[in-house]
Amino acid sequence: MELISTILNWFGNITFLQIIDFVGTFAFAISGIRLASAKQFDWFGAYVVGAATAIGGGTLRDVMLDVPVFWMHDGFYLSCTGLALVWVILFRRYLVHMHNTFFIFDAIGLALFTIVGIQKTIDCGLPIWVAVVMGTMTGAAGGVIRDVLINEEPLIFRKEIYAMACVVGGIVFGLCDWIGCPAELTFPACGIAVFLTRVLAVKNHICLPTLKAEED
Repeated sequence: MELISTILNWFGNITFLQIIDFVGTFAFAISGIRLASAKQFDWFGAYVVGAATAIGGGTLRDVMLDVPVFWMHDGFYLSCTGLALVWVILFRRYLVHMHNTFFIFDAIGLALFTIVGIQKTIDCGLPIWVAVVMGTMTGAAGGVIRDVLINEEPLIFRKEIYAMACVVGGIVFGLCDWIGCPAELTFPACGIAVFLTRVLAVKNHICLPTLKAEED
């Protein structure tokens, strides 16, 4: 009964931002594990890739903000990656053959982690432009670490719109905050902006110009 009471109290004290953080962790972990499974990593290797994807960006953010690293004080994040691994193991036959699975979960994680990074930076008393940078780092840096671990060219350095989607979401967040929108509206607006920017850019083949050494 004491354990049940503790669990109920934990759920009762959870905030909306924590829910976003947890869902983003699960989504990013699945995206990393999904790619690791396509590379035929073993279970431990897949877990490491999933964890790096889920907590990598937030770890860099907290180090730069000089605050306690979030996952070192809450075992849920590593446990959430374990749940994501179990999820992929159970449904791998469906996930591996669904080419859009990685993209959807990655876009969801990108959107949710951008929100978390921006709000945490604002809570530290820093200006919105710093918050946009930290939100972009929170959303995109984990994907860079993931791609390095699986020996792929980091997605952020390709022509696809990736980190810029976080910047767009950060601008929307800043505008909503400036006009006085409550968090219940600001958070979804930011997340939707990131997600739609990413999805529409890929769907319509919208890319940033490439930097060329010489004129054609």
